[in-house]
Amino acid sequence: MKKCFLALALICSLQTFAQQKILTMQEAMLNARTSLAPENLRQLQFIKGTDDYIYLKKINGADVFVRGNFSSKEDVTFLTLAQFNSKLRAGSIDTVATFPVIQFNNDNWVVSLKGTKYSFNSGNDQYKVLLDKQLGTKENIDQSADGYNAYLDAFNLFVSKNGVAKKVTSDGSENIVYASAVHQSEFGITKGTFWSNNGKLLAFYRMDQSMIPDYPIIDWSSIPAKNKNIRYPMAGDSSHHVTVGVYNAETDRTTWLKTGLPAEQFLTNIAWSPDDKYVYIAVENRQQNHVWLNQYDASSGDFIKTLFEETDPKYTEPLVPMLFVKNDPAKFIWQSRRDGWNHLYLYDISGKLIKQLTGGQWEVLEVKGFDAKGQQLAYVSTEESPVTKNLYLLDIKTGKKKRVTAATAVHNTLISNSGSYVLDNYSTPTNPRTIELVDTKTGKTKQLLQATDPLAAYAKGALSIFTIKNNEGTDLYCRMFTPVNFDSTKRYPVVVYWYGGPHAQMILNSWNGGAGDYWFQYMAERGYVVFTIDTRGSSSRGKAFEQSIFRHTGEPQMEDMLTAVDFLKSKPYVDAKNMGLFGWSYGGFMTTDFLLHHPGVFKAGVAGGPVMNWRMYEIMYGERYMDTPQENPDGYSATDLTKQAGKLKDKLLLIHGLQDPVVLQQHSVNFVRAAIDAGVQVDYMIYPGHEHNVIGKDRAHLYQKVTDYFEANLK
Repeated sequence: MKKCFLALALICSLQTFAQQKILTMQEAMLNARTSLAPENLRQLQFIKGTDDYIYLKKINGADVFVRGNFSSKEDVTFLTLAQFNSKLRAGSIDTVATFPVIQFNNDNWVVSLKGTKYSFNSGNDQYKVLLDKQLGTKENIDQSADGYNAYLDAFNLFVSKNGVAKKVTSDGSENIVYASAVHQSEFGITKGTFWSNNGKLLAFYRMDQSMIPDYPIIDWSSIPAKNKNIRYPMAGDSSHHVTVGVYNAETDRTTWLKTGLPAEQFLTNIAWSPDDKYVYIAVENRQQNHVWLNQYDASSGDFIKTLFEETDPKYTEPLVPMLFVKNDPAKFIWQSRRDGWNHLYLYDISGKLIKQLTGGQWEVLEVKGFDAKGQQLAYVSTEESPVTKNLYLLDIKTGKKKRVTAATAVHNTLISNSGSYVLDNYSTPTNPRTIELVDTKTGKTKQLLQATDPLAAYAKGALSIFTIKNNEGTDLYCRMFTPVNFDSTKRYPVVVYWYGGPHAQMILNSWNGGAGDYWFQYMAERGYVVFTIDTRGSSSRGKAFEQSIFRHTGEPQMEDMLTAVDFLKSKPYVDAKNMGLFGWSYGGFMTTDFLLHHPGVFKAGVAGGPVMNWRMYEIMYGERYMDTPQENPDGYSATDLTKQAGKLKDKLLLIHGLQDPVVLQQHSVNFVRAAIDAGVQVDYMIYPGHEHNVIGKDRAHLYQKVTDYFEANLK
């Protein structure tokens, strides 16, 4: 009878907005990035070497590249598909049915077709091959300004040019890894090769991981299943050893930088001097509380000097290489949180601090680069608000700055080579997207696009972004979707989504409140209040806000969640007896941790890819926030959730990708085993073929599973 009543109530509710569509799971999760994504200008870019912009536009049903500038009243046709195919035919290259991705330069167009990378002369039908198809199949390809190509083949590093390949290394193996991201891709490391400015010298990583035990990742798609071992350095165990080589492509000679001992140190933020004579490396100790910015001679490998050092009683984390001032090679810019917030510092090449360029209780998020003269530096910051992103121009000499972007929004920007114009692509919770061309001198704008609401035909819950204060009096940003046809006199079940860990921010003053899909709206259509909070530990709030989790991950976040729970309970429309908690990765750890320590607050939880024992997480991330298990045994014991499985009183669904190399599946498997031993029931779902995140079409399946779990337990 109760199920029939709930079904009838849902039908009646849906009929009240029958004239509006209701999102399907396919639309909410997959179409959110395609047909239901806010309208955009495809391949929008500046033509390098000019202040003109170009993008793809539909004209009479066909894609056409159109070109414009700030003074042009209308954008004019620049390149049709027929014209592009004419160039291809002239070069005896197969024509295409649709435009590929093209990088437009003033004198050439760069494009990849079927694995071959070409540069087409924009004034005639001539072209040259930048990267042939055979090389295009290699791993970790990195092309230099002089036309050299670095790549991996059978574990070893090669460098080629004009069809002639040189084998740079010969001892590469599963144990000896070359030219790849090291240190588990922490410290801002995303690759393993670094070409010099002239494109003739290559700095590259060599990682010896022979001391790291094999860890099995099972491929279940074959019969019998196959094992693929990875090397995963766990907290407290041996760490890999990394060195840096410099290969001279003209002399075919390799020099190894003398980075010294101990072998267990982190070599990060590699940068070349403007004259290519020196390589700079931010060397961090394993304890991650001391950084040396070191200079090395590129030809001999000799250590020259330490420019400066940074220490912190908790941890340091250099993320961005030094940036030499354009047209002034005697100065460089360094990013640091030494005053509690990520800011810019100007140094001379001897390592002497000239001055701090930015300051205040806000964070520099990204440096975009210099204008043509090297006088003004463009950067993105949170100066207006932690949930916004704005572009600023800073005069290096005077220290004066001005904000380029105007709306209280999240701005994504492209800057012309001259620095005179900016393509500003921004959104707010009520504005799906605006694209403007901004004159950086006058502040005047030219609108290129105003997108309409892609969900205009759908019933939507109301979105609000606001702050609440935690027990320390700190503002915590929150996002809430209330149900469609919201009635404040009724009570609604609640789903809370969170993350809470470093390098992540859930809430932004952008379209959909910063959420990348429409699942929150999907749940609001089905009668839920959907709430998110960025607790202490999350990004864009300064060092103290993040470092509050040091040596005791989870505790500050749970305190902040209790504040959020009190807020929710204070609302007459919240059904506090039917609340669910959901998080992934660090958020999966947080969800499980909260249910174990505060039973009865949430009726059900979903923990995806959860860390259940920080001892089994990797060294670089885990030891940064927790120290080693030997140094912090109490902290590791308190966060070993497998030992606390018997405390579970609420419903809990664990989800894990079977091929997860980030948070190993052993985390959730061990928790299930512990729950069985404790006589506690727990639900478990696996996703074969997926790593740490479930992507592609299976993502809709995942979120249907999560939805069904809350539907079954909260209604």
